[in-house]
Amino acid sequence: MRFRSYDNLRLFDVVARHLSFTAAAEELHLTKGAVSYQIKRLEAELGFKVFARRPRGIALSEKGARLWHASQAAFDDLEREIDGLREEDSGHITIGMSTYFASRWLSPRLMIFMAEHLRIALRLQPLIDLIDLPAHNIDMAIRWGKGDWTDLEIERLFPCPAFPTAGAAIARQVDELGVAAALPALTLLHDRDGSESWLDWHKAAGLPLGPLRDHLVIPDPNVRVQAVIDGQGVALNDALVADELAAGTLVQISPVELGDYGYFLAYPKGALDRPELRAFRDWIMAGARLPD
Repeated sequence: MRFRSYDNLRLFDVVARHLSFTAAAEELHLTKGAVSYQIKRLEAELGFKVFARRPRGIALSEKGARLWHASQAAFDDLEREIDGLREEDSGHITIGMSTYFASRWLSPRLMIFMAEHLRIALRLQPLIDLIDLPAHNIDMAIRWGKGDWTDLEIERLFPCPAFPTAGAAIARQVDELGVAAALPALTLLHDRDGSESWLDWHKAAGLPLGPLRDHLVIPDPNVRVQAVIDGQGVALNDALVADELAAGTLVQISPVELGDYGYFLAYPKGALDRPELRAFRDWIMAGARLPD
């Protein structure tokens, strides 16, 4: 028998997410009784229970859990397809990246793309973390790291080795004591929780990594650069801080670099089927191969 209660399936999705008729009713602007009635109708058509009623609430039944996972995947696919169809009509693409990368590398080149692709409406979305791109309507991201992400298709944009930097005052301390002796007493600034960049650098330098108590997470790279300049600790930076290095407000405190670090394009599988996104990808990849 053909299933027909797709409205109730969406309602089921909300109840399953909250595991509460009351919370679902509030989100859907319905009464608790109306939500309970619709779930009973859904169960009658399905021929099995989706929730187990308990004294202190409800829980998904085994079949209910399987149905919820399947329905979530189906709704997500449908929403992505709708978003894709809308984007095809509009010619809009959204590219996520840090404001650090946008201002220091992309901005001086961006007008070239705009002049060459007048029909493409480009939106730059500031990013400071490894978020789910489709869930945030982002078509492509530019990420910094060593490219070992598995959630998306990854292409190296250009290598940009990372090296340790400090403000002028701390750099003098490091110069006096030596990197191996100075680093354990300094605060290491990280780009995010769980980042392995400092671990990778210590391995490359042949040094042990100190205790986590002297680590500080500053996700925004622009803020992290300023924190280093202000003497709050040391951070791994790259060639995009060339102006600060030239001015002496940042100092490279070791010649050891992470050569496999750089900037990468990240996008969902099949994203390049869209001509607008393919055009941006081809343009930025070509631009990354040109000398500065």
